[in-house]
Amino acid sequence: MKDDAVRHASDALVTAAEIARLAGVTRAAVSNWRRRYDSFPAPATDSTSSPLFSLSEVRSWLAEHHKGQELSDEVRLWQQLRGVHGDDMIRGLSAVAELLSHPEESTVPDELSALRLLVHELTATLSPAELLANLTTRYVDSSGRAGSDGITSPQLIRAIQHFAEEQTGTVFDPACGIGSLLFAFGTRARSLAGQEIDPVNARYAQLRANLTSLPDVTISVGDSLRSDQQRELKADLVVCEPPVAVADWGREELVLDPRWEFGVPSRAEGELAWLQHCYYHTAPGGQVVMVMPASVAYRKAGRRIRAEIVRRGLLTHVVALPPGMASSHALSVHLWLLRRPTSPGAAIDFVRMTDLTANNPGSPFEPTAEQTTDIPRIDLLNDTVDLTPATHICARHTDFSAEYEATRAAIAEQLASLLDLLPPLLEGPGGSLQDGAMVSVSELARAGLVETTEDSAVSTSEQLDTDYLNGFLRSTVNTRRSTSTSGTFRMDTRGSRIPQMAIDEQRRYGAAFRALQEYEEHVGRLAELSKQAASLARDGLTSGALLPPPSDDS
Repeated sequence: MKDDAVRHASDALVTAAEIARLAGVTRAAVSNWRRRYDSFPAPATDSTSSPLFSLSEVRSWLAEHHKGQELSDEVRLWQQLRGVHGDDMIRGLSAVAELLSHPEESTVPDELSALRLLVHELTATLSPAELLANLTTRYVDSSGRAGSDGITSPQLIRAIQHFAEEQTGTVFDPACGIGSLLFAFGTRARSLAGQEIDPVNARYAQLRANLTSLPDVTISVGDSLRSDQQRELKADLVVCEPPVAVADWGREELVLDPRWEFGVPSRAEGELAWLQHCYYHTAPGGQVVMVMPASVAYRKAGRRIRAEIVRRGLLTHVVALPPGMASSHALSVHLWLLRRPTSPGAAIDFVRMTDLTANNPGSPFEPTAEQTTDIPRIDLLNDTVDLTPATHICARHTDFSAEYEATRAAIAEQLASLLDLLPPLLEGPGGSLQDGAMVSVSELARAGLVETTEDSAVSTSEQLDTDYLNGFLRSTVNTRRSTSTSGTFRMDTRGSRIPQMAIDEQRRYGAAFRALQEYEEHVGRLAELSKQAASLARDGLTSGALLPPPSDDS
């Protein structure tokens, strides 16, 4: 049976992250192998965001290039699950959880029989909870940005834990997925409750809870907005990463629902429906920590609901997190923190705004003094009710007068030097260099004369000038070769062709290309300064920090 498991696993498809685990390297190393080695197995699927590779082909390639390592039983179990279930890995993990929950049962479904031996071997050294936790981590790591429904990323969970208050009561997640965010609060909470629309995810979440030492856990199945399974629940803490950009969230059938005490959200504002659902389930004195797309903070359609939340003094904190924290996309997301007052007069007068978008996702979440400020809620109740932290922090921490004058001076300096940087060029004899002798960069690389990266080449020989190489890499002919019929551009470094020239002539061209590159860098810097100056001027004028010049008549 053990040999059968390995044989079936050899037919599996694996992600780049799983290849990295298999070889004991980083994901960046796998990406580098794909670029550097033409022999690396091609993806077995058409997906560009999360391609899958044949495990048997990958293992053969790793062995041939001496880059693999001995497979552990846990890796073989994972590969067996991938071979049987493909992308539907939650069903496979649920099968393992069933085996771990009922190891004494003598008969199991056919799909579980091949797993029993590997699971039994692993539980000799790992507890059932540890094994399932390891497999869940593999699943989260391998899901990437595709197929991430039901997954809250570990870094986002860490952020929510940081900003949420410690709770010893009930914690609720109405879109709990496989339970990772909800279970992160299980060490101190009295009870955990969740609801999940996908029954497979819900079943796996409940199995995970049953195999760990978590407190009382209840996972309900159903659409939380259309079919609230825990209508009477009032939790001390409600956490949620809701589905985003879902137009059909049930507005027409729920328009008279009592949960919409701040206003009925439009079809485009499903996130504000989830926010009110979470608030409805919050006990007096309890807290909501909600993951929101950044656009919800300023979209016109949600202005009235945002204004009502602020007017009542329920919003306590908005945190803009670094990009890349969510599983499903690389954009920045916000955390909205609300508190249900214990009495009518317990509303807050200030909303804290924190902007961490410039931080690394792995950095601590403690803001510097320049990254946070408290805004009187009356100041937020204007025509836009913009809750974007950067909008308010910039206005509080910017010396508009000094920064505007400094930016004007920098622009003047760039303009003064710009023309001198543009190299004088002579008229050529006509014709095209492409009509002469050409050589491909791949030929130069095979000869050991250059080393290539994804978008550049470096000479390793006295016969070639690096600036000459990279200048011609960016020629119109090579750029066209790197652009597909759909308009997608991807530099084809090794496939590019360059003219053959003597080294002295190469250096003349290289000097001109260097001057052009420096010119382009200064133009880019000038463009940035121009945008910065316009932004400072506009924000300074509208905030009262700057005044327009006097009129000619004064």
